[in-house]
Amino acid sequence: MFRYLFSSSSTSRPSAMQSLVAVVGATGTGKSKLAVEIASRFNGEIINGDAMQMYRGLPIITNQIPIEERNGIPHHLISCIDLDEEAWRIGIFRKECLRLINDIHARGKLPVLVGGTHYYTQSVLFQDSLVTREPLSFDEEIDLQPTEDAKTAAKWPILDAEPEVVLRKLREVDPAMADRWHPKDRRKIRRSLEIYFQTGKPASQVYAEQRQLKQAAAESDTSGPGAGQLRFDTMLLWVHAEKPILNERLNKRVGVMIDQGLLSEAHRMWTYIQDKEAQGISVDQTRGVWVSIGFKELAPYFDMLRDGTKTKKELEDLKELCVELVQTATRQYAGSQIKWIRNKLWTGLARVGMNSRLFVLDSTNIGKWTENITEPSERLVEALLTKKTLPDPKTLSELARTTLEAREAQPQSIDHNTVKCITCDVCHKTMTNEEQWQVHIHSSGHKRALKSRAKKTARDEYLRKRQESLENDQKAVLGTEDNDSEKPPKQPVE
Repeated sequence: MFRYLFSSSSTSRPSAMQSLVAVVGATGTGKSKLAVEIASRFNGEIINGDAMQMYRGLPIITNQIPIEERNGIPHHLISCIDLDEEAWRIGIFRKECLRLINDIHARGKLPVLVGGTHYYTQSVLFQDSLVTREPLSFDEEIDLQPTEDAKTAAKWPILDAEPEVVLRKLREVDPAMADRWHPKDRRKIRRSLEIYFQTGKPASQVYAEQRQLKQAAAESDTSGPGAGQLRFDTMLLWVHAEKPILNERLNKRVGVMIDQGLLSEAHRMWTYIQDKEAQGISVDQTRGVWVSIGFKELAPYFDMLRDGTKTKKELEDLKELCVELVQTATRQYAGSQIKWIRNKLWTGLARVGMNSRLFVLDSTNIGKWTENITEPSERLVEALLTKKTLPDPKTLSELARTTLEAREAQPQSIDHNTVKCITCDVCHKTMTNEEQWQVHIHSSGHKRALKSRAKKTARDEYLRKRQESLENDQKAVLGTEDNDSEKPPKQPVE
């Protein structure tokens, strides 16, 4: 229990914009725990913003907070989708999340949005401009609300074709967007073409129009920085940890998940797919819960178990390798979550002048949770709700200062018209931006490939010259024989 409680009236007093607390951060940093603390302290309810945690029956593989750790706080949008359903599209999530936020506000409570699917979260935070009848997000990676799959497939069958076919069509109607996406990024390629079908405009034009409208709205707004851009009076709490410590924590966490029954849940998912295939039903394993970390990495182990031809040692070795792959994928996912916050979320806040609402809380040392997380978060949320002046985010901790100063030092604007994929004709790899390209061309792998190509070119040139020399020699020999045949016969000597 906390030292004292805020009365419900203090969180429901009238204001121009109702308050919202959003808890963001990488997996394994303690977001769910902090959300429960805030909701308990300030008469709140929690809304899950993690796409995988929406599935029911898989609490371990989707990292759902155990019921006994929820402190009786209502948790919305968690365990609400069956295994055979797709994760909610972003438009559906946004609509339902906004409905819940309004309902929580109406009951005089504080909504706390928490989750790791940060493009879900970001779609709720910002009030987007409308350039069509469908709501658009600012960033190209947050899609228009798609139509239902069955209707989509019936109306535009090409969207379900092979990625190279879809990309070829996209290149015809919107070469700018086609150049932006990696050839194997099926989701983005498909969505860009679907936007064209839905709106009658190239997706690149749609996004450009939206950026212009947002810029015009920001320039014409005289009520203060960010007014009209954030939907709510928002505070973002970024639970962060130093990378080496977080990686070690994530490795151990996977081991705990194994002990809790991760293999059992993954095997149940694997069995579900086998049963469906036996019925002649194909399961799209590129979407929804099937891309959750833990299932796809362990699937080869279950395949080998079914095969029944391997020794016990071979099975154990493969199991150990699969677990290591789960750990690797978890660390990579944490990295991508942090990258999203630093780039996408930061940029969105910067555009509306609200970077001062993003606070980094240091969870590196779990033993100092109360000192580093609980107490500063209480002070921050209380200041938000009582409309007091908020502190400089860089003053919270050394990690907060270094993290935010590093981000401030990076360019804040991107020329969306010049962003495109770059393919290396030596390594046959495709990079999605200039930064990745610079890393690639300075990598040891690329340099080895350059040396290898140079050797091959030299060898081919040598062989070409040798062949040319042989052909010239052969021509010379043939020429001599021809000349001999053309000479008149010698006269006999009398």
